[in-house]
Amino acid sequence: MTSISRRRFLEDSMVAVAAAGAASAGILQGSPRQAAAGVGPNEKIGVCVVGLGGRGWGSHCAEWIKDPRTEIRYLCDPDSTKEKLCDEIAKRQGGVRPKFVTDMRRAFDDAAVAVVSNASSNHWHALCGVWAMQAKKHCYLEKPISHNVHEGRALVAAARKYRMCCQVGTQCRSNPSNIDAVRFLHDGGIGEVKFARGLCYRRRASIGPRGQYEVPKQVDYSLWSGPAPIAPLTRPKFHYDWHWQRLYGNGDLGNQGPHQTDIARWHLGIDRFPNSVITWGGRLGYDVEMKDPNFVDAGDTGNIETTIYDYGDRCIVFETYGLDTPDVLGAKVGVISYGSKGYLVQSSYEYSAAFDLEGNKTHEFKGSGNHFGNFLDAVQANDPSRLHADALCGHLSAGLSHIGNISYYLGEDHKVSADELKAIVQKIKSLDDNVATLERIVEKTEKYGVDLKRTLFSIGPLLQFDPQSETFVGNEQANAMLTREYRPPFVVPKPEDV
Repeated sequence: MTSISRRRFLEDSMVAVAAAGAASAGILQGSPRQAAAGVGPNEKIGVCVVGLGGRGWGSHCAEWIKDPRTEIRYLCDPDSTKEKLCDEIAKRQGGVRPKFVTDMRRAFDDAAVAVVSNASSNHWHALCGVWAMQAKKHCYLEKPISHNVHEGRALVAAARKYRMCCQVGTQCRSNPSNIDAVRFLHDGGIGEVKFARGLCYRRRASIGPRGQYEVPKQVDYSLWSGPAPIAPLTRPKFHYDWHWQRLYGNGDLGNQGPHQTDIARWHLGIDRFPNSVITWGGRLGYDVEMKDPNFVDAGDTGNIETTIYDYGDRCIVFETYGLDTPDVLGAKVGVISYGSKGYLVQSSYEYSAAFDLEGNKTHEFKGSGNHFGNFLDAVQANDPSRLHADALCGHLSAGLSHIGNISYYLGEDHKVSADELKAIVQKIKSLDDNVATLERIVEKTEKYGVDLKRTLFSIGPLLQFDPQSETFVGNEQANAMLTREYRPPFVVPKPEDV
């Protein structure tokens, strides 16, 4: 027998038989395991786009239509109203109309699909990627690559096992502005660099009151929920606002964070998880916004979080701040890396600038790249090593968000005043000035109108982490949150079982 084990051969055979029967009954179970489409030098690369919200429709579809190498052959979304987009695709790609499916597995069964492009909700990213690679499809997955640490490692294992290209949508990795800035840093442009600060100072309004709402009738809620439990809808707006509910999203620490923590890791030359993590913050200010002291927002992720990642000789701090606020050194969403001879500010995806210790600008770095194009180059060469942001890269950056959120979630009930928090953070090991960072955030929050004598912060436990095993040390409650309880058949397998 070939390198495929007897267990895997039997498993695949059973899945194939079951899938054939299920297809005839209109039901699919488990993951597809079909042969990939051939990608010849003069052939169009067939694409299936999964998730047709703003990012999927506005970016993924646009990029595939723009590139002459690709042809969109499937659109997939559990919201049946999205089928009308197939007509628009047909207009844009010479009359070729893609098929529409609500269940991605139907597209994965088709050998005409060589690439799966996913911009669905976070809780679907990993399983879609694993299923796609098991079906011998290359995949482009939006960040975060996963909803939890376990899922990221499963994707890394699948990419290696099936030798497929798995690109993560951290497009800064393909931009010359960032590539040149990193080269400058690593060549000693601002001296020795040991500390980087990631920022997501992005205003996020309330998503409305927590309550009981009806799922839109056109949405297959079981398919939409997928790996998550089928839970009551508690947010007014069904689409997009799942970002701020932890069953499906990861807050802005997990939404924007994987971009900036990815760049921070890149700046510092870090390719592993940290030794420890701690997060403090809260979901604050929406009672002020709504002018109702009793208002309870439907979101349950932090909109104000400061997370400290300690790597021993290096350190990353990530600040999430969802209320109105000024920038830090010219950046609202970006990274500031501090060196012994100056600092570098990445203030947009396509621009960075270096400064000396007196604040004088010394260098500028500009330029936008083509992350989708880099992915297709790797697909055509059948060479994952050409990817600018492979599954491991995405796993490490998304994983920082996940372990930061775990500390926050474990500390939600540990409420402290600003003065009490100050006494705690000044004892935490960090290359940052923890007290100055706290005081800056307290000042912003009070200026917005939050009464910090009545409203308390939460602070999570300082969690020790083993970068080798990718588990917490001595904290089983935290370790349980590295994965989730999956709803069959939407189960993200263990890395050894992909």
